Amino acid sequence: MAPGPRPAGTYGDKYTTRNPVARLLVGAFLDAVTALARRTSARRVLELGAGEGEVTCRVIEALRPALCVATDLAASCVRCAGGRVPSACGAQVDAAALPFRDGAFDLVVACEVLEHLDEPRRALREMRRVSGGWILASVPREPLWRALNVARLRYLPALGNTPGHVQHWTRSGFLDLVREAGRIEEVRGPVPWTIALCRKS
Repeated sequence: MAPGPRPAGTYGDKYTTRNPVARLLVGAFLDAVTALARRTSARRVLELGAGEGEVTCRVIEALRPALCVATDLAASCVRCAGGRVPSACGAQVDAAALPFRDGAFDLVVACEVLEHLDEPRRALREMRRVSGGWILASVPREPLWRALNVARLRYLPALGNTPGHVQHWTRSGFLDLVREAGRIEEVRGPVPWTIALCRKS
């Protein structure tokens, strides 16, 4: 039997869990993303990989932007995010080939996206191209992410690797990648993520 499509993400898992430890970790992650987004005072926001719309909600609450475009590769995720955040415009797009003009947005957000991409540098170049100033990105911090999955007895045959994760970065490795887009202004590390706010160079 031919393999099915690779999972796009962990849709509906970390944001809906009832595990108190997981809820604490995810809450710290969302708080950090919100704080970094607020630094930008962006009026036009693009989010890649909006998924269930949780980050979209936080960014809109923090910034009250004039325009927020929430995108995803999966049409079902675009519908879900749009249902949760009616004030956001939804679009089904490929992060490696964005259909937006250069500098169209003040802030481009990609939280929990780059680890799913076969060509993350290509997507980062597109993010830089359509950004007029800021890029906000996060990835799971390895090998801690896998270790925590194993500790909670998840994804054991894959040694803790979440389905769909094809890229794996340490904190320093991820920051080296983000520096290709510009100057890193602030980094936050709520366990088990690395989140970077970058000013386009």
